[in-house]
Amino acid sequence: MRVRKIAIAAASIAALGATSAAATAASPAAKPASATATQAATRQFEGTVLSVNRSARTFRLRDAQRGTVTIKVTSNTRFQRVGGFAGLRSGLTRIEANVRRSNGAWVATFVERSGGGGRHGGSDD
Repeated sequence: MRVRKIAIAAASIAALGATSAAATAASPAAKPASATATQAATRQFEGTVLSVNRSARTFRLRDAQRGTVTIKVTSNTRFQRVGGFAGLRSGLTRIEANVRRSNGAWVATFVERSGGGGRHGGSDD
């Protein structure tokens, strides 16, 4: 009886190994999809605008935690409380940018001026 249990355990381990090998063989095809998902992941930067390049439609943002990043603006970028791309200027503080990675560049999906002096989550008392 003991030998039979050992044989069953060995067969189970062999089957697991075969399944693992098949999964490993299939993983190179899956990697490009996961790399694409990683590239499309959205990040958020917040800080002070250091410079604006109108011709390249980019601006440099100094984030205290992440350092300085160059962000590209497209026709799909939405703005709030900034006045659009024309409203961005050097020295503007409390700028938040939601960005995604595209062709090696950070591309803004949404840019806004944070703060506003409202009661965030507070009651109307």
